[in-house]
Amino acid sequence: MKKPIAVLISGSGSNLQALIDACAKPGYPAKIVLVISSKDDAYGLKRAEAAHIPAQAIRYKDYPDRDAFDAALHAAILASGAEVVCLAGFMRILTAGFVEKWQGRMLNIHPSLLPLFKGTDTHKAALLAGIKIHGCTVHYVTPEMDSGPIIAQAAVRVMPGDTPQMLAARVLEAEHLIYPLALARVIAPESPQAAVSATMVIGI
Repeated sequence: MKKPIAVLISGSGSNLQALIDACAKPGYPAKIVLVISSKDDAYGLKRAEAAHIPAQAIRYKDYPDRDAFDAALHAAILASGAEVVCLAGFMRILTAGFVEKWQGRMLNIHPSLLPLFKGTDTHKAALLAGIKIHGCTVHYVTPEMDSGPIIAQAAVRVMPGDTPQMLAARVLEAEHLIYPLALARVIAPESPQAAVSATMVIGI
C-alpha cells in the first residue's frame, strides 16, 4: 500500500513535480492525495491538475489569524486521508500547535546544508561566506524554523563566478533528486528508492 501524502506549496511547484514524478514510478511507496497552495495563482496547482491530483488554495488572508489558517490546513489534510505532509516551497510560518499535530510526519526541504544558512536568501549568504560546498537539506519540521532532525542532504560545489541565481539553479536540481529519496526513506526505509538518501550527493 502506498502511503498517502499531502504536499503544501506556495509557488511554481517544481519540487511538487519531482514528487509527482516519483510517485508515478512503479514501487514508489507514496501517493499524493492532496496539494494545498497558500496562493490561488500558484503554478503548482496546475501541476496537480495535470496529474489528476486533488488540489485547493487555502489563502492566509481569508482567515483572521495564524491559528485559524492552520486549523483550515489541518482539517483539509485530515479530510484527504494523508498521513504525511511534505512542505515544498510553502511560504508560511506554521504555528507550534500545527507542527506538534504532525510531529514526525511532516518534512521540509531547505536550500542550504543545515544548520548553515537558515531562513531566506541562502544562496547569497553562501556566496558571501565564501564556502566551497553548498546544497539542500530535507528535515523533519519542528516548531523552531529550519531546526528539525536532518533526514538527507545533497551537496553542490560552489563554482568561481557563481551568482546567487546560478547557484540556486544547481541547488534546485539537487532538491529534485533528494526530496523523493528522503520521503521514501521516511515512509519505507527498506525500499530501494530510499537507499541513496542516507548519503550526501556531491558534485551536482
